[in-house]
Amino acid sequence: MTANGWLQILIFLLVTLAITKPLGIYLYRVFEGQDRPLPRFFGPLERWSFRLCGVDPDAEQTWKGYALALLLFSLVGVVVTYVFLRFQHLLPLNPQRLGAVAPDLAFNTAVSFTTNTNWQAYGGESTMSYFSQMAALAWHNFISAAAGLGVALALARGLTRRAAGGGDAPRTLGNFWADLVRGIVYVFLPLCLAGALVLVSQGVIQTFSPYLHVTTLEGAKQAIPLGPVASQEVIKEFGTNGGGFFNANSSHPFENPTPITNFLEMLLIFAIPAALTYTYGRMAKDQKEGWVIFGAMALLFLVGVATVYWAEARPNPALAGLGVNQTLGNLEGKEMRFGVADSSLFATITTDASCGAVNSMHDSFTPLGGLVPLVNIQLGEIIFGGVGPGLYGMLVFVILAVFIAGLMVGRTPEYLGKKIESREIKFAMLYVLIFPLIILGFAAWAAVAPYALPSLNNAGPHGLSEIIYALSSAAGNNGSAFAGLNANTPWWNVTMGLAMLAGRFWMMIPVLGIAGAMVGKKTVPASLGTFPTNGALFMGLLVGVIIIVGALTFFPVLSLGPVLEEFLARQGKLF
Repeated sequence: MTANGWLQILIFLLVTLAITKPLGIYLYRVFEGQDRPLPRFFGPLERWSFRLCGVDPDAEQTWKGYALALLLFSLVGVVVTYVFLRFQHLLPLNPQRLGAVAPDLAFNTAVSFTTNTNWQAYGGESTMSYFSQMAALAWHNFISAAAGLGVALALARGLTRRAAGGGDAPRTLGNFWADLVRGIVYVFLPLCLAGALVLVSQGVIQTFSPYLHVTTLEGAKQAIPLGPVASQEVIKEFGTNGGGFFNANSSHPFENPTPITNFLEMLLIFAIPAALTYTYGRMAKDQKEGWVIFGAMALLFLVGVATVYWAEARPNPALAGLGVNQTLGNLEGKEMRFGVADSSLFATITTDASCGAVNSMHDSFTPLGGLVPLVNIQLGEIIFGGVGPGLYGMLVFVILAVFIAGLMVGRTPEYLGKKIESREIKFAMLYVLIFPLIILGFAAWAAVAPYALPSLNNAGPHGLSEIIYALSSAAGNNGSAFAGLNANTPWWNVTMGLAMLAGRFWMMIPVLGIAGAMVGKKTVPASLGTFPTNGALFMGLLVGVIIIVGALTFFPVLSLGPVLEEFLARQGKLF
């Protein structure tokens, strides 16, 4: 580890902190304020979109209405994307003359991008036409991010809305269609347009030209893939989607050519999840509530990135005695332009958030270095997390922490003046239990199924890590992978698709259920027995609950995967 590496990590965290407040205020004005930004510019586009879709933005929905709108909209997205991929050979903007996508892969991809996972069981430049990349996949990058953002806002409204003038509190959570349109019009489109221009200025390509066919110095023929990359690159990071235009993802020089683009892409991943904590503080009318959540996220992030950096900066124990120079650390699978520090930072960021973009291959990390990205996902990707899922996942743990604090002091737990009762805890526990059920259930199946095991590139504990990582990535809607697993088979495509659907929507429904249960409750004044939730003590309790729940759930399988692999590597044993 070097001082330069630590400086880069520190600068990243400080810049993230610096943009949290202004972007958080902007989001609050867009979704909760009466004076939305740039009304003369965005206002007509917003009103035209509402009229075109027949939406009354003032007609608010209950949690069931919000959930139904979300599910129906997502179902249509899956169907439309599936059709586009199956018939891409008949659609325009296909200079590569690529054929139709296979049915199982089309299903997997349609589900993947609808759920904001962007898991890719294919090479983008060799499978998807320009039309498919833009009209099917990049389109989903916008709408799936906006949908997740809406669910987080719905839960925040459920927790923070109070009765006016002593009357009953409202029992609605906003309007899904209004949140969706405003997220796209005010947030994703303008900021991604500006970001794409910056990426193009740094060398990220943006073209409809066919692939270049060149002759190499050795006389061989090579096809150089091109395409509209910058427009997809910026939204894949800003919307925490993660699907790469190229198979090499953000380690490809056409996607990530310079240190500036590398830093910008990492910053885009954390931008909205960090800002939402400030937005939430404003909605709660107590900014400390937002900073407590930010602090918990930042603490877990720092522990994670320090562990990965330490693990990757040291020699790989499996290569000891082979005469390999490892003075710069474990460089296998890493882009030399970024090195160990930036690779460790990027890997931590992308798995803290439900992004999945990578600038190095996680499958090549040391056992303990690969353990951290895996744990980041298995904690629920709440360490800043995705656009929306990061905040609402953290708020579920806030409710659990408040409940545990209430048990410790022997009184009914309260949060923001509202009592936490059995219905909310049932929804919260359902949210917590669904995630490991999906991962461990499908992993147990894959570990013994003769039609699943041939896809593994490694045996032993690393092979188990590949299985667990893939299913954790699918259920967590992350999209990154231990690339040694060949997931482009009918069984894996269908199974991963089902895991992505369950990880997205089976977990959103309990979140909206909590919002519906909390929104109509009357607030009670704080008393001497009220456990404060806006200080360092509660932040410590929150971090402890997150770690304990994750450890109790996944430690047994992790001990058979990366932990066992580390012990074997120290003994020089490889599979």
